[in-house]
Amino acid sequence: MDLSPVRDFIDDLGNVGTVVEIGWQVGLAAVALLLGFYTARIVCREATINSRRWKFGEGNFERVAFPLAALGYTALAELILGKYQSTALLQIQRSLLVALLIIRVAVYVLRHIFPHGVALQRAIRIIAWIAWISVVLHVTGLLPEVIDALDSVGITVGKNQQHITLWLVAQALGALAITITLALWLSRVTETRVLASQSIEMSTRIVIARVVRISALFIAVLVALPLVGLDVTTLSIFSGALGVGLGFGLQKIASNYVSGFIVLLDRSLRIGDVVTVDGRKGEVKAIETRYTVIKGLDGIESIIPNEFLITQSVSHHTYSDPKVAVVVPLTVAYESDLDLACDLLVQAAAEHKRVIADPAAGARVKNLADSGVELELTVWIADPSVGEGPLRSDLLKSIVRLFRQHGIEIPYPRRDVRLLATAETQEKPFQSGT
Repeated sequence: MDLSPVRDFIDDLGNVGTVVEIGWQVGLAAVALLLGFYTARIVCREATINSRRWKFGEGNFERVAFPLAALGYTALAELILGKYQSTALLQIQRSLLVALLIIRVAVYVLRHIFPHGVALQRAIRIIAWIAWISVVLHVTGLLPEVIDALDSVGITVGKNQQHITLWLVAQALGALAITITLALWLSRVTETRVLASQSIEMSTRIVIARVVRISALFIAVLVALPLVGLDVTTLSIFSGALGVGLGFGLQKIASNYVSGFIVLLDRSLRIGDVVTVDGRKGEVKAIETRYTVIKGLDGIESIIPNEFLITQSVSHHTYSDPKVAVVVPLTVAYESDLDLACDLLVQAAAEHKRVIADPAAGARVKNLADSGVELELTVWIADPSVGEGPLRSDLLKSIVRLFRQHGIEIPYPRRDVRLLATAETQEKPFQSGT
């Protein structure tokens, strides 16, 4: 059986009687490309979805739809025309469209599941080279010979005398790459839809997304290995070695992973909570599998191992209620009207937009100190993640302005120097000059 469409097409060119047949193939090939182009444009225009919840890839899907639609039209033309004449040219076009479809699907999917960078570009370039080389080998009829050459080179291993060849290794790598990519793609699509759901707690959404990803990867490996004839039971040796490694060198890492799932499942920490860990106060920005990211009020992000959050004490400022109290201390002179001073403090709090009305702000006398009467203003806010520094600054400026308007004095350290006249200074008055 001749598997070379190029050779068939060259033979058709040499036959004068097949000019009409070649014309039919050229016309149908062009019509298939045009129909594929316009079908992809119309379908993608009508089915445009802006919601990220339904996002299945990254980029313009029309680039994927064109070779897919053109491939369908080309196969249909080849099926109909093949009943009457040779379709070598349509076979070549079909092979080229298959390669183009594989490349564009890979770009569309890989850009959605992997971060952009040099590694992604190299992976796409490798896929493109493999696809085009395979097409060239197929249309020239050299693909079976290359497969036979790869299948003839190998080694025999194991008690069962299993023969592992280069072609088997290539199939295994291809199967693993395809199944793992599909698993990551499905998990990414599931993660996007789950995280977009507003009816589920955020921590629960994160747990579901991660469980789906781990399960998908595990199933992908179990499916890929039997596809190429490898016994899955051989992984038992690897799993035993992994268990020993977890018991010794990877104990801390495993503990952090388990602690991460515990934190997410018991909902002790959630995205957006304000906590104090190891003396640092900040907002929980991310709860990863191994660590938790806490962004301090100064903008510095701290990476805390999840085990620390389980075994150590954590001060949670928004565990049951997001409202927190902010205390502003200050001192007034003993001669001041204390009732008026407390009223002015409450007035300054009421003027600030971040201060909430319930619980209400309050001012009280805290202590009678040497330098004056110590007062204390307590206000409540519902957005502790924004920080307390700007709030304190605004309150203090308003308090100073109101105190000045109403004659409330804020004492500050000062020294009075008194010159007392003595008998000597009275007898010998001060004279300037010499």
